[in-house]
Amino acid sequence: MDASTLRAAQAPLKDRYRSDPPSARTPTTATGDYRTPDVTATIDGYTGPVRAGLHPATGGDGGDACSADLLLQAVLACAGVTLRAVATAMDVEVRSARLRADGWWDARGTLGIDREAPVGVQDIVVTLALDTDADDAALGRLATATERYCVVGRSLAQPPEIRVVRA
Repeated sequence: MDASTLRAAQAPLKDRYRSDPPSARTPTTATGDYRTPDVTATIDGYTGPVRAGLHPATGGDGGDACSADLLLQAVLACAGVTLRAVATAMDVEVRSARLRADGWWDARGTLGIDREAPVGVQDIVVTLALDTDADDAALGRLATATERYCVVGRSLAQPPEIRVVRA
């Protein structure tokens, strides 16, 4: 997709959202259940079910997806798609890319053994290594815009509300 095709696809949407801001509020949903008796949750994904479980640092055997890995994968997927859309809109050619997300988490916080230890993935760094002829200024604009428009990254600024209800 080139910049003009992207603009053409987005123009009617942008016009509608400008004239009718409430129509831009878009629902999204994830579903899952407890399909297995282990300490896991199976989440329905686009490519099939993903079984999430405990990381070996918290008592798991390493056979299930860890929530921290899933979080980094979601951030990386969002940043990767966002950067590609921004690069397309800016007419910045990206021949190829290597995408990586890194972070760390403290098992003491997750296991509840130290209330001072943080719970959650900390110091997340997303690195998007591009094969491009773009200059450093353009790379800086790509980074700024990607950080600004990455939905998953922005969503991390506020923890989700967790509700537990009777089925």
